[in-house]
Amino acid sequence: MHVTIVPSTTLLQATPSWRWPDEAACSDSALALARTLRPALQQGASVIIELRGTLGAGKTTFTRHLLRALGVSGRIKSPSYAVVEPHQSGDIAIWHFDFYRFNDPAEWEDAGFRDLFASAGLKLVEWPDQAGELLPPADICIDIQPESGDIRAVSCHSESAAGQAWLNAWAHDAQVSARSPAPTRTP
Repeated sequence: MHVTIVPSTTLLQATPSWRWPDEAACSDSALALARTLRPALQQGASVIIELRGTLGAGKTTFTRHLLRALGVSGRIKSPSYAVVEPHQSGDIAIWHFDFYRFNDPAEWEDAGFRDLFASAGLKLVEWPDQAGELLPPADICIDIQPESGDIRAVSCHSESAAGQAWLNAWAHDAQVSARSPAPTRTP
């Protein structure tokens, strides 16, 4: 008698973490993520990134660096009062959400965000917990926590298979970039 072998459906998912000693490291990390996501976004993927952390942790700063790395020009402001700020980089649609001021998750539904989250493009979400269970699963969750001075502890995880692949590629790119010597300039 042979025992039927059933493959495990549980996948061990990497949860990369690192420290940003300063804003330049935050910018480098955002550039690595932009390199990772750009091909999928240009092919019409929908990517949802949740940004978590305390007030002043660096969520909006990271978002600004990511948007610049994706080619967004002009003023990039926090959507704290507007709730959402739309951006465009070539054929890539980007929405930056800030749900900090939501008092009830139903406000997300009332605002009509379901259609935006279902469309192609990048959705960056600050304070996702304020929307409760109404948000779709995040492809990448980034938790930024201040340590001392400008140092930030960053940890990530994914809630989708595509997101896990992007997260792995981003962590690998960031690790390779950190080992590479800084480019030198010749006068």
